[in-house]
Amino acid sequence: MKKIFLLLVCLVAFANADKAVWGDKPNIHDPVYQIEIGKYPKFETEMVLKDGRHITFCCVKAMMNFYFHPEKYPEYGVKSRTEVDKMYVKDYLSGEKIDAKKAWYVFGSRIVGPHGDDLIPLSSKAKAELYVKRYGGSRIMTIDQFTYGLIHYLDM
Repeated sequence: MKKIFLLLVCLVAFANADKAVWGDKPNIHDPVYQIEIGKYPKFETEMVLKDGRHITFCCVKAMMNFYFHPEKYPEYGVKSRTEVDKMYVKDYLSGEKIDAKKAWYVFGSRIVGPHGDDLIPLSSKAKAELYVKRYGGSRIMTIDQFTYGLIHYLDM
């Protein structure tokens, strides 16, 4: 009986291991789309909470879904977007990690992210304009222009 109980406890712990984020231990799967982190390194993003925890996402769209409605993911214990300290994205062309608030994003590109249409981050407006010439895009924007409606539209 003790062995069965111990086995059940272990199974539950392993089943929920990727959902917990403690300290600097990264999550294994994206909280929004459940895509394995690391599978699409060019698109990875990271959110740092005020309590020091880090949450990694498979793409900008997933991070912004979480940002606008963290209450949909209670296992992360984030009640409001005010708990977010910093957000980072990777410049699509160089792979450089940059502050999400300083990045420029291309909407409507021919390049799609791990979960379909996405916003492509770049470190400068000049890079974004160059990207649009090469890969297309209907709009260049900053994170301040994002709305939940835009993110929801990308998920359709």
